[in-house]
Amino acid sequence: MSEPTKSENTKAGIPGQAGSGPSGDGASGGGPAGNGPAARAAGAVADAATAKGGTAGTERVASLWTDAWYDLRRNPLFLIGAFLVVLMVALSVAPQLFTDRDPTEGGFCNLADSLKRPSADHWFGFDVQGCDIYTRTVWGARNSIIVGILTTSLVVAIGGTLGLWAGWVGRLWDSTLSRITEIFFAIPLLLGGMLIMSTWGKGNAWTVSAVMAVLGWPQIYRLMRSAVLSNKHNDYVVAARALGAGTGRIVTRHILPNAVAPVIVVSTINLGVYIGAEAALSYLGIGIQSPAISWGLMISDAQSRFLTAPHVLLFPAIVLSITVLAFIMLGDAVRDALDPKLR
Repeated sequence: MSEPTKSENTKAGIPGQAGSGPSGDGASGGGPAGNGPAARAAGAVADAATAKGGTAGTERVASLWTDAWYDLRRNPLFLIGAFLVVLMVALSVAPQLFTDRDPTEGGFCNLADSLKRPSADHWFGFDVQGCDIYTRTVWGARNSIIVGILTTSLVVAIGGTLGLWAGWVGRLWDSTLSRITEIFFAIPLLLGGMLIMSTWGKGNAWTVSAVMAVLGWPQIYRLMRSAVLSNKHNDYVVAARALGAGTGRIVTRHILPNAVAPVIVVSTINLGVYIGAEAALSYLGIGIQSPAISWGLMISDAQSRFLTAPHVLLFPAIVLSITVLAFIMLGDAVRDALDPKLR
């Protein structure tokens, strides 16, 4: 038999021959390597992948944390809250960057300047003792931020550890700890803090943090416990146990990363609440005591002068409100980013 002619090959669209078969559109012939529609589509996909990831075939790794960070960077609420939080932390860590005066030095207060109004040289004016309110407000951030961060750290450490243990072990441990938390839940934070601090005596940032941590850990305990209970029977945990993973590896690699998200959200919001609670205790005279500087103490000292010199109370109160609001904004943004139901 004779071989097919060139014209017959062209009509049949045999790959490798000149012509325009089903998969070719030029001299090179078949497959996506040519210039046909399939080749152009494959090239477009490769170009899109290259433009997005830098190289063809590169894709963004999807996970809860990467998706949350991707959303947070585009959330104005998070950016504003994070900026304010960083500013307040900078005030507490390095107040010398914001004022060249030190309220602990001699000669800082001058009774001749008592209750003077704000001016270009002294933005917040002076208090009843002739002390510069701006400088005291800057230095007062240290105790307030220390109380917020230290209390939150203690609450997460105590409540998170006990909640993880109770949720994973269960049985008698779970029942006992749950009954104990119900007792603490019956004690309001401020009322309990007032009772303990009034019998404790002179307070400071460390004692106030310890008291609020003792009263605040049950909330984080309940969150962590419920998160562990909802995750420990999932398929990936069962698979890890079937593959021979030990309890420590399962808890640290599978349970904890999936249970810590609600704890982070609530802790961020509560940090601002603890700062406000410290100010309330100091305002009542049972929190941080003089000669330490605290926004609550400044508000307490200024309450009797509000009608004649409102600036003495307004400026520390405004800074306190902005700080509490910043942490609440940050917590709301983190909650929206970490909650899959809100996506």
